[in-house]
Amino acid sequence: MAGARRPARVHEEEPMTDLSAFIAGLPKAELHVHHVGSASPRIVAELAARHPDSPVPTDPEALADYFAFRDFAHFIEVYLSVVDLIRDAEDVRLLTYEVARDMARQNIRYAELTVTPYSSTRRGIPDGAFVEAIEDARKAAEAELGVVLRWCFDIPGEAGLESAEETTRIALGLQPEGLVSFGLGGPEIGVPRPQFKPYFDRAVAAGLHSVPHAGETTGPQTIWDALTELRAERIGHGTSCVRDPELLAHLAEHRIPLEVCPTSNIATRAVASLEEHPIAEMVAAGVLVTVNSDDPPMFGTDLNSEYAVAARLLGLDAAGVAALARNAVEVSFLDAAGKAALIREIDTYAAAHAGG
Repeated sequence: MAGARRPARVHEEEPMTDLSAFIAGLPKAELHVHHVGSASPRIVAELAARHPDSPVPTDPEALADYFAFRDFAHFIEVYLSVVDLIRDAEDVRLLTYEVARDMARQNIRYAELTVTPYSSTRRGIPDGAFVEAIEDARKAAEAELGVVLRWCFDIPGEAGLESAEETTRIALGLQPEGLVSFGLGGPEIGVPRPQFKPYFDRAVAAGLHSVPHAGETTGPQTIWDALTELRAERIGHGTSCVRDPELLAHLAEHRIPLEVCPTSNIATRAVASLEEHPIAEMVAAGVLVTVNSDDPPMFGTDLNSEYAVAARLLGLDAAGVAALARNAVEVSFLDAAGKAALIREIDTYAAAHAGG
């Protein structure tokens, strides 16, 4: 794997500072985090042991090397090998609940988890069993862990229009209680956004919010396409928006949030280094940003670490970090009462820190 980059694990080894301690205790929401991509090394290794025909290592320590990505295409290849470990409803339920357990440890109170039903149904898991498994885990996570989960059902763009039709059918036909939004992920190169317009039109007409990935590994036009063709309310990543001043101004004027995932962008080579990450340019242009972890174990990170990275890149103190946390809640699809309660919790926590 010559030239591969190890996941950025330095965050985990840094000494605890006052700001990192503040971040660790801060109540948070996360808006861009993938279901399978959130599987911890322990769970991935356990699933790999159950399915010995998989190339995924059964040793959690060996996963650090396995999750070393040459480029975005290699990341997708590795990601899909992990997806292939989820082969029955029991696997789905286990994964979902364990993701929520990891979130609870980080004081994540609310998360919109990007779920790709097609990846499981095409491997033989019945759609009803899949939805029942994630819903059962969602209810248990809220009751037992205090983590509120909602779903974004995501089209895997590399699988084409067949996957779009299947994702739309499951979303609108089964309508799980936790489903709030409709997304589009996977590679952007060679996967133009406009072809998915009919599916997003159906989803939006049914009351779902549009949150496609765009402009992560392609240019600003992909973001424009997501806005004009897919009716995007938030943009996943949006990294290349800084290359188009008109687009930046449009995002700022219309308060269209970006779901920014700094360490992910470095790990997949979408951005060359953290020092070159455009998050500061986005904020300087008045764009509303939220901070997210994307596929945290695969990138050797978590949401607390991403907040620490963002604080460094943006020069934030505790009050600035709390403002970032409020951004995520305010632009989430949580109900009004839930938003108000979580913002009060953030404000109370920040005030106690400021007074302490």
